[in-house]
Amino acid sequence: MFSKNTFIFRSTAIFLAVMMASAVHAEVDALVTDARTLLDQSQAQKAFDLLEPQETTRAGDPDFDTVLGIAANETGQYTRAVFALERVLAVQPSNSRARAELGRALFSVGDTKASRQVLMETKQESIPAEAAATIDQFLQAIDRTEEAARSSVKPFLEASIGYDTNINSGPGNSNVAVPLFGGAIFALSASGVETKDAFMTLGGGLSTRYVVDPRWSLIANAYGNSRVNAKYNDFNTGQIDLNAGASYRYEKHEFTGVVQAGTYTVAGSRARDQQGLVGEWTYRVDGFRQWSTYLQWGQLSYPGQSLRDADRTVLGTSYAHAFRDGLVLFAGAYVGTEKEKAGGVPHLGHKLYGVRVGAQKSVRDDLAFFGNLSYEDRNYGGTDPLFLVTRHDKQVNLNVGLNWIPAKLWRVTPQISLTSVKSNVAISDFNRSLFSVTLRRDF
Repeated sequence: MFSKNTFIFRSTAIFLAVMMASAVHAEVDALVTDARTLLDQSQAQKAFDLLEPQETTRAGDPDFDTVLGIAANETGQYTRAVFALERVLAVQPSNSRARAELGRALFSVGDTKASRQVLMETKQESIPAEAAATIDQFLQAIDRTEEAARSSVKPFLEASIGYDTNINSGPGNSNVAVPLFGGAIFALSASGVETKDAFMTLGGGLSTRYVVDPRWSLIANAYGNSRVNAKYNDFNTGQIDLNAGASYRYEKHEFTGVVQAGTYTVAGSRARDQQGLVGEWTYRVDGFRQWSTYLQWGQLSYPGQSLRDADRTVLGTSYAHAFRDGLVLFAGAYVGTEKEKAGGVPHLGHKLYGVRVGAQKSVRDDLAFFGNLSYEDRNYGGTDPLFLVTRHDKQVNLNVGLNWIPAKLWRVTPQISLTSVKSNVAISDFNRSLFSVTLRRDF
């Protein structure tokens, strides 16, 4: 949701400067003058801190409330801004600066209907052309936000080419000491050792939403892809994922529950099936910040290897913040278990926890850079029968790239992904580097 509104953040400074020329001016006292000076110096927090203690006694003074509303907007306190700016318009209904700021604050708290009305009223007045153009951008963003809540069917297709230094996630050393046999050295087969290859991937998906009423929606998604390696076709993979469920929206909250099913294939044969449930709660603090908390439960089945079947449960949370300069930051953490179903094989189950951080920075309307870093720790439940230790994996992933939009509905994404797994079980210790370029077409 944030990337679609990036241009808003970058245009805000110009918008505010232009709108200042059309504001209603009156004699103001030193307090308001000092706060305006701080705003001009991009010190909005200091301006807000200066004004906030006087709000009780000064509320209703349009000059005070206008500057307080601007400072509240600039510091992300949008509800406070709404109250202050509504007081201004009650006294000065023709104050176009206050009305424009109110439209911005209402958009930020998610009241798109009221925001649209206020901005349309502002646009009908005699305001500079630049300000009118920026209001148009706000209105377009409101259209996109509202469209996301309408019934829709959104398909896409994508294709990738790339190079993978370890298509089978194998260790780099083919000679492995096995403690069960007194440390004797065994040579891994060629298929068990790190293997490099170029690849091509074709995929596509479909996301649908049917709005039952303003609060309830039915949702469904489907995704599939197929990856073909240039030389080693024994490691070709495929994936199909399906989910369906419902979402409920109430003010700043959205609750979603879906049923999931999927399968993963290697060389055309099913290697793993998964089915389960996912519940998620999203709390949108305002138009720029949101929390998401989720619970996942799934059954993992391995055709022909039922000993590995397991139940997986993961609980996690994440936070995302979009800034006015086009920067988006996010962070998350999760814990979980993968509990083996068979008896007597505790070494196949594990407990896990992980953290993720990332950022995206738009440099133009059609270009954004992104990067994310994650860490996952897995502690297994029993002694490995071959290596005579309790397995412990530490996995780090780094992913960097850019999104380029050469034309409407088209996106090109070159990226580099690095994976490092440090394990006390030799055959599970590996490094992997992957470079790819993906072309996506939305419909």
